[in-house]
Amino acid sequence: SPLQTLVLFQSFPSVSTDSVRLVNGSSVCSGRLEVRSNQSGSWSSVCEGHLDLRGAQVVCRELGCGAPGLLQGALSGAAEAPVVQTFTCEGHESALLDCGSSGAQTCSSGTAVNLTCTDPDDVRLVGGASRCNGEVQIKHHGKWRDVRYGYYYSDPWTLKAADVICRRLDCGSAVSVRRPNSSGSSDPLWSVSPICLLSTPALMDCVREEPYTDYTSTLTCSGKSTDDGPDSVPVLP
Repeated sequence: SPLQTLVLFQSFPSVSTDSVRLVNGSSVCSGRLEVRSNQSGSWSSVCEGHLDLRGAQVVCRELGCGAPGLLQGALSGAAEAPVVQTFTCEGHESALLDCGSSGAQTCSSGTAVNLTCTDPDDVRLVGGASRCNGEVQIKHHGKWRDVRYGYYYSDPWTLKAADVICRRLDCGSAVSVRRPNSSGSSDPLWSVSPICLLSTPALMDCVREEPYTDYTSTLTCSGKSTDDGPDSVPVLP
């Protein structure tokens, strides 16, 4: 079975959208599933048994993570009582709230859904001293390519935007993002909008092909997951 049991020991920063998030997990793509109500705007966990594997696939995709690997129930602890609606997804929906749902049920188990998605396999850092630093590469349309340094003058790389990549790789926060001398390749580059990165968890929505082959992006992450980013460190030219 693709569903297994996992015991969570340490809490890491979580991924989230306006409507779903994973909290108190062992990685950025794991944790207790919480859904934000359209009516009240409050966050509530989901009752165990009220989300199946197809629903888990939708959640993982919505959060920009890989496929679901673990789906389990756990005591809700300090969280609000689990919501009682059951989500019925076909698996192709872009967001959990696009799935069918039914309410007016009870949460007989009294436990909340914990979900672990696999790490995203669409971004990596290569050529550095560790997996948490090096030239940024993104896999888009099945092709791994370097990422061009810079997008437009009005949309520059910042540490806050680079943080998105570091967190996606479970590498903490961004320490520096800089431009090396030259890409040294004739292959076209992927270009990523930093402003877009800060507005959506869907990385691929922010990527486009560039005809340029000039400068790539080199990123250094702190190498550990933390909520406190080194805001005093400048972006290097």
